[in-house]
Amino acid sequence: MEALLGDVKGMNKRQLFYQILNFGMIVSSALMIWKGLMVVTGSESPIVVVLSGSMEPAFYRGDLLFLTNYQNESIKAGEILVFKVKGRDIPIVHRVIKVHQNPTGDVKLLTKGDNNQVDDRGLYAQGQLWVSRDEIAGRARGFLPYVGMVTIVMNDYPWLKYLLLGGLGVYVLLHRE
Repeated sequence: MEALLGDVKGMNKRQLFYQILNFGMIVSSALMIWKGLMVVTGSESPIVVVLSGSMEPAFYRGDLLFLTNYQNESIKAGEILVFKVKGRDIPIVHRVIKVHQNPTGDVKLLTKGDNNQVDDRGLYAQGQLWVSRDEIAGRARGFLPYVGMVTIVMNDYPWLKYLLLGGLGVYVLLHRE
């Protein structure tokens, strides 16, 4: 710890300011990339992690999904959607099993996890029988297997997340190249 503080004390004000600016640039670059992905994909969450085993064998817990949400594309039975239900913070990744379009053009969807025995009506909000278009966060376009396990571990053990972020922050501040 003394060596760490010695490195900080050994920096002049200009070097310290430069390191803080470097850290700020890294954070702002990550945010710009995220916002850019949101614009390109049309989805408020262009990347999500599968948190349960309800979609096995298509997707496993920890798989990282890439989403798009283009409003002009029609949704068909068999597609995998990510949607948010009122009253729940965590989005659900499930397959469309039935599409219902009424005469006014409104599309309603019924979903089900591949590994579940029944449809998702038990997961929807009280009295809700269908998922509407405005509840859809996106449709799965691709995935990376198990890459999202890092996110799951950090959510299960928050102290690890803070330790890792603190360590990265200290590294960026003290690394002089």
